[in-house]
Amino acid sequence: MSIRAPRKGENYELSVDLNSEYRDKRKDAIKRVIASMTVGKDVSGLFPDVLKNMQTDDLEQKKLVYLYLMNYAKTQPELVILAVNTFVKDSEDPNPLVRALAIRTMGCLRAEKIIDYLCDPLQRALRDDNPYVRKTAALCVAKLYDLKPELVIENGFLDQLRDMISDSNPMVVANTVAALTDIHISATSNQPSDSTSDPAVFSITSAILNKLLIALNECSEWGRVAILNALARYDAQDDKESEHICERVVPQFQHVNGSVVLAAMKVIMIHIRNVRRDDLVKQLIRKMAPPLVTLLSSPPEVQWVALRNINLLLQKRSDLLSNEMRVFFCKYNDPLYVKIEKLDIMVRLASDSNVDALLSELKEYSSEVDVDFVRKSIKAIGQTAITIESAAERCVNVLLELINTRVSYVVQEAVVVMKDIFRKYPSTYEGVIPTLCANLEELDEPEAKTSLIWIIGEYADKIDNADELLGIFVDSFTEESYQVQLQTLTAVVKLFLKKPDSSQGVVQRVLNTATKDCDSPDVRDRAYIYWRLLSTDPGAAKAVVLAHRPPISIPRTTVSPALLEELLGEISSLASVYHKPAQTFVGHGRVGADSVQRKGSEISDAQKALQTVVAGQQAENLLDFGDDSAQDGQPSGLAATQILPSTPAAANFLSGTSANPLDDLVSIFGGMETMDTGAGSMSTTLSPTTTSLSSPFEGFGGSPALSSQPAQNAQPQEDLLGLF
Repeated sequence: MSIRAPRKGENYELSVDLNSEYRDKRKDAIKRVIASMTVGKDVSGLFPDVLKNMQTDDLEQKKLVYLYLMNYAKTQPELVILAVNTFVKDSEDPNPLVRALAIRTMGCLRAEKIIDYLCDPLQRALRDDNPYVRKTAALCVAKLYDLKPELVIENGFLDQLRDMISDSNPMVVANTVAALTDIHISATSNQPSDSTSDPAVFSITSAILNKLLIALNECSEWGRVAILNALARYDAQDDKESEHICERVVPQFQHVNGSVVLAAMKVIMIHIRNVRRDDLVKQLIRKMAPPLVTLLSSPPEVQWVALRNINLLLQKRSDLLSNEMRVFFCKYNDPLYVKIEKLDIMVRLASDSNVDALLSELKEYSSEVDVDFVRKSIKAIGQTAITIESAAERCVNVLLELINTRVSYVVQEAVVVMKDIFRKYPSTYEGVIPTLCANLEELDEPEAKTSLIWIIGEYADKIDNADELLGIFVDSFTEESYQVQLQTLTAVVKLFLKKPDSSQGVVQRVLNTATKDCDSPDVRDRAYIYWRLLSTDPGAAKAVVLAHRPPISIPRTTVSPALLEELLGEISSLASVYHKPAQTFVGHGRVGADSVQRKGSEISDAQKALQTVVAGQQAENLLDFGDDSAQDGQPSGLAATQILPSTPAAANFLSGTSANPLDDLVSIFGGMETMDTGAGSMSTTLSPTTTSLSSPFEGFGGSPALSSQPAQNAQPQEDLLGLF
């Protein structure tokens, strides 16, 4: 007879205790097993020992064993089948808590072998006398549908759920709506269709609507959220029905749970579209303000979610919180993410009546220690100036006061903001330019330098020492960032076109440096284009460089109108927090946010692509200043799109049946070449004017860099643009 080796370890001790003859010892062992499982220890080896303790009258012990089973059912699927008899027996227990616990646990096990044994107990639970069992069974149907949809349909569980919407208990109704909604989402996401022929599609009728409205005020907070989400999906038959829904939902604004409040907001924003009575619309908008203000007294995380939703609501209804500016003033202990959202909302709420209080507050923020917040505050001052024309002068005075503080990052951000104000109100606040130029040495960030250079170039004719100021940037041209180089190049050319006599040297110097010593192709190309313009036709250079620019403006919405309507239907979800539809960040079929922004456009992307092709083919060559004109009688610009669909390649491309869209686009290019017989190739188009570059600066000194390279000796293969 062999002697068993001694066994040691925590799991062995637990196994011994689980098989103890003493009830208290077994219960204590189960608690220790759950504690080990909670901290991440592997106690799956004790599965058979724990399973033996299922059959007990102690409800607490039964809950612990069920919790263990839910955790390890996937790793021990063959042993779970041993628990089926106990589950079935518990589903007929006199105690409703035990019956509900058995049904809930069987639904959570997600083991293939136990699904078939779930149907009969679930049928009984759906018809149970106790509402607690019925509401638990309703959610179990949704879990079963996720595992095996055909089983749910075959056993008629969906029909039973629809009948349960008429249940006398509001919690049963709420859970039934939640289950049907989950099944609806699952069915439509796999095969998008709103057809009522699919039994899994949850269509809300007028009869169901009345039952939901009756149950709304009686169920728990999460039940209310489920019902409100269902109401948001309902398509009202007429304006009277929309008014009725809004009036029944408005009391939910007073609920203590923020999720219920936001879900009620969503229902109101959706159904208010059909309300035709202006007085009722104003009344509803007025009632929406207090609950939104109340949400701002929540913890920072909840507050931020509320602010993101408020931002979205204000883009649709700008008058929603027009009298509540002060509640958005930042507190000293607000986190940065909350402060930034509040700033954005304050700018949206700015008006003539409250702009003084807003500017005073923003000026105060500009003395904070948080650099990012200070920058955002100064930017908000600029946005206020652009939005409210009557307050622009007060905003400029505040910015000048901030510049006089001589704090580096404050001065730099103020210069950037002043550039935007000059673009909105040209030739209005020229008196501040000397103050800006006096702070030239304070600037060390590319954006601030670029802004000041733009101001100097734009008002070069009114700044006496503009050539000296720009000369500072020309001297350090190769050391600056690319965006500063590009702006310096343009500003110097503006200076030359406005003051040709005093700026010949600086423009020649910057063009030489940009074409010879700069390693950025963008900067070199721009320098060559300016050189070509100045050497061939200064009038054309003026028309290009000094062209009139329309004043800038700040859009009222940050998303397209179609996307805004979609997001308003997603309030209280992550989509309204991210300001992106759910399909951009959830699921395997994620799409880019940029593609969603194009939603609702009238012209298809394919048509736009063809128009771009035609416009590019028919547009005048920007580097060609010859007198040759396009052949008469040929369609040009967007008009040429009328004949494109006649080609097979374009027809395939537009219909979406193209096997290889890239080849079709190439063939379209080729077709355009044959259509436009008057247009020559790039090299032949540019050749008539290449000789003029042998002395590009006739009249104010030639460039040794280019005059030493005769254009007539250049090989076409090496000189693609004919620039030298």
